[in-house]
Amino acid sequence: MGIAVNEANFEEVVLQSTRPVLVDFWAEWCGPCKMMLPIVEELSTEFEGRVAVVKIDVDSAPSISAKYGIRNIPTILFFKNGEVVDKQVGAVPKTTLVTKINALL
Repeated sequence: MGIAVNEANFEEVVLQSTRPVLVDFWAEWCGPCKMMLPIVEELSTEFEGRVAVVKIDVDSAPSISAKYGIRNIPTILFFKNGEVVDKQVGAVPKTTLVTKINALL
């Protein structure tokens, strides 16, 4: 399971990370988010040590969601060196995310 990130630890976990970070913006009530959960968990395991996989509940971290313009969920942002370098909105196949992650490595 990805690391749960909130407003208190976002800067440390995401922006100061020395490795690429996949940030999954989700909510408990979001059906497509639940569809993506097993895929995100698999990516967390498969890329362990190379990519940080974190989850942000949009309901409990509204300022982060607003800062990055998250209007639809699931949205996955890909960070490298503290900057957003790629984005995926909506439920997608695992291969789509793997391709985006590999481009960061």
